[in-house]
Amino acid sequence: METNLTRAECRRRSDDVTLSSYRVEIDVSECTDPGVATFPTTSHIDLASRSGQVTLDFIGEVTGVEVDGERREVDADGARVRVEVPAGRSCTLTVRGNASYSRSGEGMHRFVDPADQRVYLYTQYEPSDSRRVFPCFEQPDLKAEFTFAVTGPDDWEIRSNGAEVSRDATGDNAAGMACSTRTFATTPPQSTYLTCVIAGPYRRWDDSWSRTIDGAALEIPLALLCRESLASAFDPETLFALTKEGLEHFHDRFAHPYPWGKYDQIFVPEYNLGAMENPGLVTFADESYVYESAATRSQLEGRSNTLMHEMSHMWFGDLVTPVWWDELWLKESFADYMGTAANALATEYTDAWTPFCARRKAWAYEQDQLPTTHPIVADIPDIEAARQNFDGITYAKGASVLKQLVAYVGTEEFYAGARRYFREHAFSSTTLPDLLAPLEEASGRDLGPWVEQWLHTTGVSELTPRVTLAEDGTIAELAIDQAGSGENGDVWRDHRLVVGLYERAEDDTLHRTSRLELDVSGEVTVVAEATGLPAPALVVVNDDDLTYAKVRLDPQSHATLRETFAVESSLTRACLWSSLWQSCRDARLPAAEYVDLVCRHAPGEGHVALLAGALANAVVAARDYAPPAVRAELERRLLDFCAGRMRAAEPGSGVQLVFAREFADVALSCDARAEEIRAILDGEEQIEGLPLDSMMRWSLWRALAATGHATIDDLDAERARDTSSPARIRHLTAVASRPDAATKAADFAEVVDDSALSNEEVSARTVGFSTPGHGTLTQRYLEPYLEALLPVWRSRSQELATRMVKGFFPAADLTPGGRVEEHPVVVAIRGWLAADEDAPAALRRLLVERLALLERALRAQAAA
Repeated sequence: METNLTRAECRRRSDDVTLSSYRVEIDVSECTDPGVATFPTTSHIDLASRSGQVTLDFIGEVTGVEVDGERREVDADGARVRVEVPAGRSCTLTVRGNASYSRSGEGMHRFVDPADQRVYLYTQYEPSDSRRVFPCFEQPDLKAEFTFAVTGPDDWEIRSNGAEVSRDATGDNAAGMACSTRTFATTPPQSTYLTCVIAGPYRRWDDSWSRTIDGAALEIPLALLCRESLASAFDPETLFALTKEGLEHFHDRFAHPYPWGKYDQIFVPEYNLGAMENPGLVTFADESYVYESAATRSQLEGRSNTLMHEMSHMWFGDLVTPVWWDELWLKESFADYMGTAANALATEYTDAWTPFCARRKAWAYEQDQLPTTHPIVADIPDIEAARQNFDGITYAKGASVLKQLVAYVGTEEFYAGARRYFREHAFSSTTLPDLLAPLEEASGRDLGPWVEQWLHTTGVSELTPRVTLAEDGTIAELAIDQAGSGENGDVWRDHRLVVGLYERAEDDTLHRTSRLELDVSGEVTVVAEATGLPAPALVVVNDDDLTYAKVRLDPQSHATLRETFAVESSLTRACLWSSLWQSCRDARLPAAEYVDLVCRHAPGEGHVALLAGALANAVVAARDYAPPAVRAELERRLLDFCAGRMRAAEPGSGVQLVFAREFADVALSCDARAEEIRAILDGEEQIEGLPLDSMMRWSLWRALAATGHATIDDLDAERARDTSSPARIRHLTAVASRPDAATKAADFAEVVDDSALSNEEVSARTVGFSTPGHGTLTQRYLEPYLEALLPVWRSRSQELATRMVKGFFPAADLTPGGRVEEHPVVVAIRGWLAADEDAPAALRRLLVERLALLERALRAQAAA
């Protein structure tokens, strides 16, 4: 059974098939019975085919096929359904079957809440899993109107993209629950991957938002839903307020009324994504965005950003959809940019571009330096490749480049082009030229050269300031050197950016004395406006973070930052932290020196996102980039530092919480404070303001388990005490983190041999197996890992297989004096890649990326 879908076959189908509508009937009335693995599903599709030979997609059992009510012989292989229909005229094709409930988060996911044993269902399809729920044409350009009819328990929340329009009783299910069929309003034309169904005893809150547009009243019903066990932690007032702020913002910016009727937002368990933009029924990961444990302001900002990201998709991606996944950036890059822009302009999170620089761009820079990097406009030959391209290039680099485009063409011109784009292509599918035309018209610029430089090339530009001083101490010349990007280093991009010049005051604060905005192009750009200005203590190229580039520091600036980091602007500090981290990753700044800088300046960093990022990077530097001889010393320093700062920080503050979380993380591989952790957990020591909630307690218990200071009985006792929903996976992770051979063997065997594990269970096992500091226990699994790769990839969904491939990828220390290319893990992975050249491209990509990250760490260790 071949489940991969190619671009070529989908293009042929687009040329042949014209769709009008779907009526999809799904019966989940027996889903509470754990012995029931499948559910009945039926698609009635109104279509026309030029050839008369159509192939639908359906991963399930087909039980019947009809054309205009006439039964046909079933021709299906478990992934595709082939049917002969009348050529050249409209007909109704009906395909009936049974689809499977999912444990992987793909298709129709079934979840039993460990807190109360209630059953919850939701669907997740992007990019190609609607075919796991109903027979369809699984490609984004074959849009159609959808009418869903869902049968399930009558007292459950059952919802779809459209509003419920009727309900008909169907009798009791086997468990004695009264059931009914709910029919939902027909949607405007949309892609299959954007359809959605949820069902379960979700708690619901209602509100509405209204607006007068061109003299007509527009009222949008709003709803929020989450699991009953999380209702006490839910914050509907805040989420409704953010939703209304977002709707106001996007209606003003896009000048196109919200097109999907209602706006539901539901928070669901065991979700593979942060969120998904299903029109009228947006889904979010409840683990990430429902805070049953304490949350920092940075987390709240991130949730708001995600909410705005998904809302922008109602226009970019849902109203106008890419023809194929090559153009994925047309929705994800735009949503990543629009989400942050809306967060900064429409909500209390006016500093939203700071965490964007610290988190999103860091993701992009890492992805863009891997050997598997790709242009923003990528070549996506099939669905497996599409799944891999929901990455830092498509999201964060694309958004960063759009920020540069807005600086290049102008904000008002950019939005004027977007408005015309929506007017001309509403409910259709597009490619890059469809967007460029209105942007060029609005801005008056030829965007061809810009597109070639930014969208069709790979790699990160590198910008380095070079300061020459005159005899009187003023600047004789300030030049910016640009190192080329791309495979051959021969791509020099044009950058619109800001150079900030800073002076150091007597109190060691740094103040920007000059803001120089200019265009940088080619290998060298001289900043003429800087000539004659006083010598700066600090030069910040790309101050205000307008462009996408790695920025180096000149020697004077680096010396200044060793002594002070006291810059008022959090966005400037984000740029500086980013520059230092990139230098560490590139083995220009030794790991020990980076850790030292973090320990010096973190106490003064008040922005929680920047603090969390710097500390997390310091842990990576100590564990992965430092030579083995100094690793334990650096980890001990970080452990002591975080322990002291979590006590010294303002009680109950986000800063305190960040230090406490990093303390628990470092303690996974450094047991110097095990007795102290036990005292905190037992209540013998109380740290004022520190919330010992479920997340914090399990982080500390896992640290004890990982270092051999907690028994199974200890962990089971904590599980008995903690009856919250997340406790089951947190307990499993802690159990899997114990430092003994039997635990590692059980973790590995469970994931490789048990195909019934859920997505979160696989992650818990692999995270525990790969606990930092356990290399001597896991190194013998290198060969079993390589032997298991192909069998697991072929027998599991791509989501589950990917978690195994990443989670069990071996990490090992570089023997002092050893060469990177001779490291046993490097030799083994390269040998596998050479021997299995016909392995699936998506699997090979994962291995190539993991290998590249390992080699980077080994090079940094060797260079230190």
